[in-house]
Amino acid sequence: MDIARPDLKKKKMRQYAVWAGIAVVLLTVAVVAVSRLKPAAPSVDRSTIWPDTVKRGPMVRQVRGSTGSLVPREDSIELIPAQTDATVVRIIALPGAKVTPDTVVMDLSDPQLEQQLLSAQSALKGAQADYKSLQATLNSTLMDKKIAAAQVNASYTQDQRQAQTDEALYKLGVVSGLVSSASKNTADQLTAQKKLSEQQLDVNAKAIEVQLASAQTKVEQAKAQLDLYEKQSEALHVRAGISGVLAQLPVPLQVGQHVTAGTSVAKVIQLDKLKAALQIAETQARDIQIGQPASIDTHNGIIPGHVSRIDPSVLNGTVTVDVALDGPLPAGARPDLSVEGTIDLEKLNDVLYVGRPALGNENSTLSLFKIDPDGKGATRVPVKVGRASVNNIQVIEGLKEGDTVILSDMSRQDGVDRIRLE
Repeated sequence: MDIARPDLKKKKMRQYAVWAGIAVVLLTVAVVAVSRLKPAAPSVDRSTIWPDTVKRGPMVRQVRGSTGSLVPREDSIELIPAQTDATVVRIIALPGAKVTPDTVVMDLSDPQLEQQLLSAQSALKGAQADYKSLQATLNSTLMDKKIAAAQVNASYTQDQRQAQTDEALYKLGVVSGLVSSASKNTADQLTAQKKLSEQQLDVNAKAIEVQLASAQTKVEQAKAQLDLYEKQSEALHVRAGISGVLAQLPVPLQVGQHVTAGTSVAKVIQLDKLKAALQIAETQARDIQIGQPASIDTHNGIIPGHVSRIDPSVLNGTVTVDVALDGPLPAGARPDLSVEGTIDLEKLNDVLYVGRPALGNENSTLSLFKIDPDGKGATRVPVKVGRASVNNIQVIEGLKEGDTVILSDMSRQDGVDRIRLE
């Protein structure tokens, strides 16, 4: 028969209690340990990052104008104004067409000018006829004066000889003194008459010059008026005046439209006289100076140039910088062509630099991920940077030559200090 053992049962109960206590303690320790573990570093696809290695050497500071266009230089624009009030009757060439100096781009009409031209032609013919008539009359009068003067001169010559003869005969006693004296008096009178006749001829000649000059002035005035109307009439056939491309006017003209004198009816731009107008952010334009070298990308070639003007005004946070082109334009270059440009500000020698991060400004402290030497992970480090260029930025503190950092946007990992690269 079985014998009851109460002491054995109590012993087993105590053992179970001890083991349960140990299990509770171990479980508590495990929970605490797990709670204190740091979360695993998030992983980042290696192909999605943009790494770069810190280098030492010269760095060229640049600014870029990603938006810009080719525009005509001030000396390359030819504005053609209407010479008179007129009406557009025909448009021959449209904006964008290549033209030469003699290319007719449009025809204008001015009926009033046609009437003025006919009147001016008649006025010139009348002035020329009046001049010739006056010239004939004055020449005839002058001829009469010359004939009279010739007669006086002939009488003067004859009486001078007679006076000399009578004086000689008087000395020989052949004639009386009265005869000699009478001959001398007659000769003296003719001498005075001859001088008056010559003076009269001079006065008449000068008077004729004055009258003919006055008549000639009227002829010249009529001719100048006719020339003006002829030029205005010729200007109704609007010509380009220079070789280039016909440009769009601010307000395009239409057939049948009336224009007043002085209104621009055509605009021509010389293709070999263009410049680049770049839009530079105001924060980046403060270091730009006149004369700094630049390069312009027309998407069909790179053209060297230099800064020629900096607009003092700011529009929508940008400054317009004009770049004079020092090289030939590529084929297809035209006004308003979109271009990009880079301006060299300065060259820094023997500096520590790295590629410019996607996020971050110059002269600030950035937070970048430095890649581990084994390339399996990256740790966030503070990096103090200095002056920046288009593609590079100067490193002042936080990195050394040979370090590799991630330049791409890592804002998704703002809450972590370490990542795994896979």
